Amino acid sequence: MIRLETSKSYRNGYRAGKICHSFKSLLLLLAALTLSTHSFAADVIVYKSPTCGCCNDWVKHLQQNGFSVQAHDRSDMQLVKRTLNVPQGLQSCHTAVVGDYVVEGHVPAKEIVRLLREKPAVKGISVPGMPMGSPGMEGPRKDNYDVLIFDEKGKTEVYSRY
Repeated sequence: MIRLETSKSYRNGYRAGKICHSFKSLLLLLAALTLSTHSFAADVIVYKSPTCGCCNDWVKHLQQNGFSVQAHDRSDMQLVKRTLNVPQGLQSCHTAVVGDYVVEGHVPAKEIVRLLREKPAVKGISVPGMPMGSPGMEGPRKDNYDVLIFDEKGKTEVYSRY
């Protein structure tokens, strides 16, 4: 907290100007951190099964890409998905919330960054199922898969292809 004093040394403008300069420098530093590639205003809140290894790997993927993640273990993931209105055909093993968006499944971090940057008027983004080769599902093969965006009514559109 910055406290402005009313003593003579602050009234002459020199020390007040010094405080203003320091405050401006602090604001510029905060703005630069906010705009950097690995700093996001929105943290990721992940809901997952307590026994799911690929969910934990996806959380690590997000953290390695600069996201701050809170993971919550849930035994009834269907309740989470119903509460967040994730269409049944788009569901996967974990569900996350990033800002105003729902993130369902093994969505690559760079697509979440793109979503936050572009801010489309959608409910969320999804990688349905659990395709091999998606973040958290690394293995001996890599399946082709689509990243979909969806609206409140469940209408989808391909956002990117892998």
